[in-house]
Amino acid sequence: MKTNKLISNVKHSLVALSTLGVLLGTITNALAEDFDKSAADALYIENCASCHGADRGGFIGPALTIEKYDMMPISGLEAMIAEGTANTLMPPWKHRLNKQQINTLAKLIKDYPQEDLKWDKRDIQHSLIIDVADESKLPKKPSKEIGKINDLMAVISRGTYSNGKDAKVVFFNKKNEIVGEIITRDAPHVINFDPKNRRWAYIKTDGGRVFKVDLYSMQIVRSIKVGYTGPSLAVSYDGKYVATGSFVPNSAVILDAKTLMPVKVMKLEGLDSDGKYVESNSGSITASPYNNMIAFTLEDSGQVWLVDTMKEDLPITKIRNVGRHLHDSFLTPDGKNFIVAAYDDNKLAVIDLEKKEKIKDIEAGCTPHTGSGAITKIGSKLIGFGTNFGSGSSCKKTVVTAFDAKTFDVIKQIEVSGGTESPAAHPKAPYVAVDIISDKGKKDGRIEFIDKKTLEVVKTVDIGGHSHFPEYTANGKYLYVSSGYQGNKLVILDSKTLKTVKTVDMEVPAGIFSAARPDNVVVGN
Repeated sequence: MKTNKLISNVKHSLVALSTLGVLLGTITNALAEDFDKSAADALYIENCASCHGADRGGFIGPALTIEKYDMMPISGLEAMIAEGTANTLMPPWKHRLNKQQINTLAKLIKDYPQEDLKWDKRDIQHSLIIDVADESKLPKKPSKEIGKINDLMAVISRGTYSNGKDAKVVFFNKKNEIVGEIITRDAPHVINFDPKNRRWAYIKTDGGRVFKVDLYSMQIVRSIKVGYTGPSLAVSYDGKYVATGSFVPNSAVILDAKTLMPVKVMKLEGLDSDGKYVESNSGSITASPYNNMIAFTLEDSGQVWLVDTMKEDLPITKIRNVGRHLHDSFLTPDGKNFIVAAYDDNKLAVIDLEKKEKIKDIEAGCTPHTGSGAITKIGSKLIGFGTNFGSGSSCKKTVVTAFDAKTFDVIKQIEVSGGTESPAAHPKAPYVAVDIISDKGKKDGRIEFIDKKTLEVVKTVDIGGHSHFPEYTANGKYLYVSSGYQGNKLVILDSKTLKTVKTVDMEVPAGIFSAARPDNVVVGN
């Protein structure tokens, strides 16, 4: 009797649990139906992907994943989105999105895992947009206002929200006048110039689109989407190829420079320095005049891939164990040696493009981030300058690394007042300029100037906002500097007196690129 009653109770409990399960499932389904995931994804791509990655895995901004924000209440996420984050690229979104949209983004981040996005050769091909079908109808020479192409300075304007009409590249002539603007809509990241035919320039956005631009008429000719996220871009010295890479997916693509159609797609993968198989983000990509080679750095696997563009099948030589977390790179003036920063090893690794092997490590400061690098002649020596973020709890001091660009021996670790991102040099300018991007909580709006003779910091200029990416003009007369965050302006300095000669309002100015770069091979030459 007791046994039958027990069985009856168990049955009733199971029925009750089953009913409760159905009820919870119904509620969950109702909540899921109430949340429009596709609309949320579209809202995210439009507003957040340029900085945080289309897959929400992080890029310039941090990852926005369940794991990262699991313990944060949704109200906290909403407040973070609405108010933004001071002294970063994250603006207050309450001025652009309404409360419902902000709530939708917060729910997407809290409740849905990181996306697994694919973008293959077929996707790339189908993304081509042609703006000028007949290039023969383009002007035969640049307008009078533009002047010589080599004198052009290209300045990245990310835009406050990293998209829209203020996401563009702004071009300045020799007189520091604006002579063209290319609106990319998604935040542009890098621009490179065709070494063979100087009328062409190529822009890569943080949304993964590559634009071919006619500098004579200052207009977009065509564009193609090569992936979702990734900053790198290079043009081969024969002008035949444009090379670009992605974080999402982990791939690199070689495009036909004329048509922008993909010629070769490479999945970035391999064994890292610890012998572990990994897929890798695309780090820097650098084209060299030496044997017309293109060097790809694989951030996560610690490899450098050399592509021989002189051969039709574009064969790859893979160099392993270069360093941990590879990123920026630059060339020696002859293009023979390729120097790449290894974040986690605090070193610069030197690759010989003739031997196709690593030949030396240069001891650097904490977390080397060299930007485009700088090598310039001082006396009888070619001296290279490597900047360093200065990050990490074990970092005792912030320095700029000066090294002999032929022997690759360290000449001096020059003490500076904070972390640095990009060096700038020019034969006719008396100073090597470095941007102070961090100083343990202090104001980071300074450019420090290293005297070429003494290799000491001798002057400091406050440009009124987050300083980054200094670049000298082709003639060395002016230094362009981006004043970001609260600054929101381009600052142009006289290279000798260091006095401000002009400021230009700009929404989140970033990278600066001289059109003379292909001829110089390396900044400062």
